[in-house]
Amino acid sequence: MATPNVTAAPPVCPAPMKATSNGSFQGDSPLDYALPLLILQICLVVVFTRFLAFLLKPLRQPRVIAEIIGGILLGPSAFGRNEKFLHTVFPKQSLTVLDTVANIGLLFFLFLVGLELDLRSLRRTGKKALGIALAGITFPFVLGIGTSVVLRATISKGAAATPFLVFMGVALSITAFPVLARILAELKLLTTDVGRIAMSAAAVNDIVAWILLALAIALSGTNTSPLTSVWVLLSAAAFVVFAIFVLRPLLALMARRSPEGEPVKELYICITLSLVLAAGFVTDTIGIHALFGAFIVGIIVPKEGPFAGVLIEKIEDLVSGLFLPLYFVSSGLKTNVATISGALSWGLLVLVIFNACFGKILGTLMVSLLFKMPIREALALGFLMNTKGLVELIVLNIGKDRKVLNDQSFAICVIMALFTTFITTPIVMAVYKPARKGSPYKHRRIQRNDLDTELRVLACFHSTRNIPSIINLIESSRGIRKRGKLCIYAMHLMELSERSSAITMVHKARNNGLPFWNKKRDDQDQMVIAFEAYGQLSSVTVRPMTAISALSNIHEDICTSAHQKRAAMILLPFHKHQRVDGSMESLGHAFHSMNERVLIHAPCSVGILIDRGLGGTSQVSASDVSYKVVLPFFGGRDDREALAYGMRMAEHPGILLTVVKFIAPPGKTLRFGAKLVGIDANKDKKVLNVPDESVRDDKEADEALLSELLSERGQDNEQSIMYEERLVESKEDVKNALKDMNKSNLFLVGRMPPTAPLVERSDCPELGPVGSFLALSEFSTTASVMVVQQYNPSTDLHPLVVEEDSDSQEPDTPMHVSSV
Repeated sequence: MATPNVTAAPPVCPAPMKATSNGSFQGDSPLDYALPLLILQICLVVVFTRFLAFLLKPLRQPRVIAEIIGGILLGPSAFGRNEKFLHTVFPKQSLTVLDTVANIGLLFFLFLVGLELDLRSLRRTGKKALGIALAGITFPFVLGIGTSVVLRATISKGAAATPFLVFMGVALSITAFPVLARILAELKLLTTDVGRIAMSAAAVNDIVAWILLALAIALSGTNTSPLTSVWVLLSAAAFVVFAIFVLRPLLALMARRSPEGEPVKELYICITLSLVLAAGFVTDTIGIHALFGAFIVGIIVPKEGPFAGVLIEKIEDLVSGLFLPLYFVSSGLKTNVATISGALSWGLLVLVIFNACFGKILGTLMVSLLFKMPIREALALGFLMNTKGLVELIVLNIGKDRKVLNDQSFAICVIMALFTTFITTPIVMAVYKPARKGSPYKHRRIQRNDLDTELRVLACFHSTRNIPSIINLIESSRGIRKRGKLCIYAMHLMELSERSSAITMVHKARNNGLPFWNKKRDDQDQMVIAFEAYGQLSSVTVRPMTAISALSNIHEDICTSAHQKRAAMILLPFHKHQRVDGSMESLGHAFHSMNERVLIHAPCSVGILIDRGLGGTSQVSASDVSYKVVLPFFGGRDDREALAYGMRMAEHPGILLTVVKFIAPPGKTLRFGAKLVGIDANKDKKVLNVPDESVRDDKEADEALLSELLSERGQDNEQSIMYEERLVESKEDVKNALKDMNKSNLFLVGRMPPTAPLVERSDCPELGPVGSFLALSEFSTTASVMVVQQYNPSTDLHPLVVEEDSDSQEPDTPMHVSSV
């Protein structure tokens, strides 16, 4: 009996998801519709990856590591093992929408990467960086070919030989330019010799990697005819030529019509973003992936003027914050670490990681040593060039989508990329610690014997509201009679954020490792223009600078720069600013901690300016300066420094300096029984036990400086210097005396005078016992306060700069300054 011919029913495809639901009250589940499900996926991904980034922050890992790990954990390797979770949050019919949105985000991110790459700087790449880049590509590419042979013989038997070979070569030889820039900036190596070489080599590596990837994609098409691959490559080359000769002039025209200081037209932004999408469409039509078009448009956008910066501002937060993490999850959903099972798979993983690291590090190390780089620098450079990241994932995902890589080889390569990037930061920190070296210098205080020497001040500011008061203070301090000239280094403090624009700014840092100040700047920092203008109108020398760093370690830049510039004082803005109602509002704990760290590590005296509008909200001309400055004098090292500064200010004809010396009754001290409390190097409050001998020396020094003040007052200075003594028997007497003078423009006070604290409890111990009281809103809403700490070599236990005798230093010894 013949068996009936039963044909199997064709598989039923699930219906495509509708965009929006009618709401749960209508009986619809939002998770069955594309838009609410996508919103849930985005929120989950962003929260989860940011949480992982927070956990990995102490390990100094770039955010890309957290995003790759987050993607893998949300996929079938961890949470995705739960079928209910996977089918609810990431059902198969939603993956097309997720992948599309993720790839649009990736498209614009690659456009941002192209904006960061300046081809003109590539033309200036030295032989050293070029040699290192070529060696860093060639060695791992050759090892990648060997690795591909082993993988094809074991776990990838059906893979096409040539495309698989090229994909593995590219995967092992790539260096992630954006991730490397972030790591270098975090480690403060960006402007050292190692950092500059690494960035130049990585930029060359990036360009070569994209060319090789285009080749790999062209070879991996479904059409096996070699003629098709040739047509794809020729069409890609034609598109690049078209972009250079047609699109670039159009973009240059829009950039020229966007002058400095004026908003860029919305039409120009719209045209550029549309060009990015159109270029992506063209390159996808050619067959080399839409990402190439976006990357090419980013490269050809003119880097001069504000145009490129505005483009970055418009799209970077949305792309980097929301859409890019989706790409890592999209990649993680394809990565199943469970496929790496058994001795063979784990052995192949070790082989791939070893070949990737060995080829990159050995190639870089050998060429670096040929150029006579020190062994530690060469080794650090090797590990830095081994950084993988987003571009690596792009290569692997394209290989997976084109069926060149199977699940197991894809998972092995993703783990390799994750491992090599993860080890970069800790190993570089262990191998290479650039010494901050500098020659010793003499004038580290305002108080000095030779008053005719130049006074150098490093004035820091972090917003426009700090600038008028700082300039007015500088104008009042320029010592127009017998004291030496004033030189101001105006340092704009900028936080190094996760944004691309922060890295773009850091690229402009000067090559010698110092914070940059360039006379010929295309995109001038609006904040330093005020200082430059003031310098041209006065006899004060002004040098604008910019420090870009994480707020947790920006104090290193400040102190290192102060040493390099031989500053006598660092002037810092207080971490609180005054609101319209007179109350003080904190800018954040990070700025507070920064000031405390500067006080501990400063190589010179420090002044903290509590700004209550000194001179109003605008810069005051020299002829209009008319300030009452009060200096409560209790004695001690810091008070003497404040008095030395006040005596300099008193030389300005518009300044009236009133020095009030507080005296305790016979047999008592100004401490009124209280113990003197200060901050030690670990920021802990501790009781300061001052020996009697030190007190006696301080009294002698106090009397000597006060005698000098009175002698100056007698030399035609009676109109500008007032001196009085006040007998006080309690803290309340001191408070009342200070309140009587709170109508002044400025108080100058020492940070740690030998007196009792005037407030019971203060959240600002860095201001000392008197400064904490003067900073209260109840004390005054009009009198600014400058709290001064004199440099004390005996407490300089944690210097950030190692001093060397300039005579003992070899003439050709390079000096590495780890400052951004």
